[in-house]
Amino acid sequence: MDRYYDLPRALGAVRILSADPDDTSQVFTIIEALQGRANARFREGFERDAEGRLLIAERPNLLGMLADRAALARLPEGSLGRAYLAFVTAEGISADGLEAAADEGQKGGLHPRGSVEEFVGERMRVTHDLWHTVTGYRGDLVGEVALLAFSLAQVWNTGVATIVLTGLTRVREAELARVMIGGYRRGKQAVWLPSVPWEKLLARPLDEVRAMLSIDAPPVYRDRRSSELRAEGRLPSREEAHAA
Repeated sequence: MDRYYDLPRALGAVRILSADPDDTSQVFTIIEALQGRANARFREGFERDAEGRLLIAERPNLLGMLADRAALARLPEGSLGRAYLAFVTAEGISADGLEAAADEGQKGGLHPRGSVEEFVGERMRVTHDLWHTVTGYRGDLVGEVALLAFSLAQVWNTGVATIVLTGLTRVREAELARVMIGGYRRGKQAVWLPSVPWEKLLARPLDEVRAMLSIDAPPVYRDRRSSELRAEGRLPSREEAHAA
């Protein structure tokens, strides 16, 4: 399927995500419902790149590597793999948990099983928290919106743009706009991350990986979590969000 848009489904997911930013499955619903040619653009990018073509040919099991926390813990202190492990541990998340949220939020079946489009879509999900690690954006609302802006600078995706605008509408703070604009700028100056062979970089020092990828030092910003916004009365409870 070359183009795909499902506006009613996307709008329903936007409504829920706006009220409950922690419902990750809605993110995947929006991205799938408004994907347009995004996966085709990813495929074309992989096919233009030597490392991308190798990844398509070999289909390495990055998810398995990232799910093996014991192996990650044995990597050198200061390495990308250890920093990734620290990030997912601090945020209480996991690579396979993200895949479960994707399964819940997506219809699936939009691309043939085993197709390049299916592979690159899965690759983008699996590497999401590696992107968090190398950019230095945390898993709070500001960090997520900034990373999505970074992603937009790399490859346009209407669904991702919609989520960024939803975040800006909900938080309405100057710092979010500042960090988001910085995220877009950093995404423009970085190498093309989708086809990076992360499997080969996990044991390398994080600072060295950032230099290789042309990613500058992480920005300083204040975390904003949904629990804070609820305490301030700016978000409904999760029960109210899903009942509306």
